[in-house]
Amino acid sequence: MNQENLQKNLSDKRHTLSHVLASVILEKYPTVKLTLGPAIDNGFYYDIDFGNESKLNGDEDLKEITKEMKKKINLGGTFSHKETGKDAAIEFFTDNEYKIELINEIAEKGEKITLYTIHFTNGETFVDLCRGGHIENLKDIDAESFKITHTAGAYWRGSEKNKMLTRVYGLAFDTKEELEKYEKQMEEAKKRDHRILGEKLDLFCFDENIGKGLPIWLPKGNIIKEELEKWAKETEEKMGYQRITTPIITKDNLFYTSGHLPLYKESMYAPIEIEGENYYIKPMNCPFHHRTFAARLRSYKELPLRLAEYGWCHRYEDSGSLFGMMRVRGMQMNDAHIYIQKENAVEEFINVIRLHEYYYKILGINKYEMELSLRDPNKMDKYHGNEEDWVDAENMTKEAMEKSGVPYKIVNEGAAFYGPKMDFQVYSSIGRSFSASTNQLDLYMGKAFNLEYVDKDGTRKTPAIIHRAPLGTHERFIGFLIEHFSGAFPIWLSPVQVVLISVKDSSDDYMRDLNQKLKEKSIRTEIFEGKEGMGKSVRYAKDMKYPYWIVIGDKEVAEGKVTLESRSGEKSSLSIDELIEKLKKEVEEKKID
Repeated sequence: MNQENLQKNLSDKRHTLSHVLASVILEKYPTVKLTLGPAIDNGFYYDIDFGNESKLNGDEDLKEITKEMKKKINLGGTFSHKETGKDAAIEFFTDNEYKIELINEIAEKGEKITLYTIHFTNGETFVDLCRGGHIENLKDIDAESFKITHTAGAYWRGSEKNKMLTRVYGLAFDTKEELEKYEKQMEEAKKRDHRILGEKLDLFCFDENIGKGLPIWLPKGNIIKEELEKWAKETEEKMGYQRITTPIITKDNLFYTSGHLPLYKESMYAPIEIEGENYYIKPMNCPFHHRTFAARLRSYKELPLRLAEYGWCHRYEDSGSLFGMMRVRGMQMNDAHIYIQKENAVEEFINVIRLHEYYYKILGINKYEMELSLRDPNKMDKYHGNEEDWVDAENMTKEAMEKSGVPYKIVNEGAAFYGPKMDFQVYSSIGRSFSASTNQLDLYMGKAFNLEYVDKDGTRKTPAIIHRAPLGTHERFIGFLIEHFSGAFPIWLSPVQVVLISVKDSSDDYMRDLNQKLKEKSIRTEIFEGKEGMGKSVRYAKDMKYPYWIVIGDKEVAEGKVTLESRSGEKSSLSIDELIEKLKKEVEEKKID
């Protein structure tokens, strides 16, 4: 069985388990209302309205549900399904407004309404509204390869305007060994949780008085953000990118031209009426960059024209999907749009892939892959542009990905409404995967915005456009880096690069003089004078995961040297000049422990 079929089989197992979970809960709480239960990356969940029933009471209830599910799996059972009419389906789920809402939507789309039944070998049955995707026999599931893990609140359909439901989560893998491996990984991930470390290391915060999903970068976190941005700007300048700045607000007609209105409206903040016109806060930079290209007629000699901006974007993500820095409403993106002759687009796309690889290598990200999202064949009406451009964009993107040599997979859904989408999936040092950035070859927007350049033969042509953001947004990428490094940032990114600690008052002057010399060389320091206590100060440096600290006493003052200690346990005696040279070199080389 190939990898794609193996993944499909695992997804079907997970979806099957969501139904088994629902059947157990319905037996335990007969008056609950079941809603939706999909497979997800590590297992499955089911959203349930418990109404006035007593809620699940902690781990013991979850263990009991897992136990009952295992009984059903070992008992065995098969699936059958039948198509039914709208009225019959509504009658079957007459007391469940959630299922009725789904049935009406399916009917409006002209899709088939199907009911799936699990026939347990003891004669019991369980019926659910479902599109399918199950395994043939429950006994094909290893009863030790899954478990119910936790619950969480979830708004119906993800909207805070709707009722809060109880989401019951389960983990599921092919084998018990894979489940145990994943659980160990998650235990390590808890220690690295960017939300916990972000607070502990004083990097960022959120304030309800400002708004959900709108992060504040604290001074130490801001240093990391600015160092990344500085690096990206220096790197991109060498590669021929030009920096621009565009407004954070625009008249709505710009998004009608791009097609984001009305398609993207639910993810945009509400319009602001100004002088009789509607203005929107920008959720993405693309249309602004297209208008920048259109500021004057371009020549083929200017292409590829690489326009870059670390601009602010704001998107209205529903409250239920907000997650620390990984899913926010305000973000700054490592964004750029490359306007290029179509015949050169594959080569330029490969250059973008190489830029990703360069960034990842410096950051010690050793495992990554690409994912190409194509059109969903069941929703072809949502995509703009002509078929020829779509086929060309898909084929050219595949060609670039093939030539790059980076592993990739294809998913037949998830494309943007104007073109195929390629995402980079990166893996942290403990193996957790993250979607780091989106890159696209776009043959639609140039025509939508009437963008033109004069070719060498004097004719006017429309450029192809590459949308790229190798470092994603500051918020998401730094969230990933916090977990990747477990908060122990390499010296060039660390908010404080060396902590200076004097043992007693007599060494304070020497420490202050050293501190000044380091600051003059742009080395970031923090100082603790004798009254703070050496042990307490060293513990602080370790807890904050800083790369180095120096304890200064009478011996160091007399010899004019320092003893440099690192978080990895190394010690070295250095002169002041040797210290500065060492630290500067490690920063310039972007050394990683």
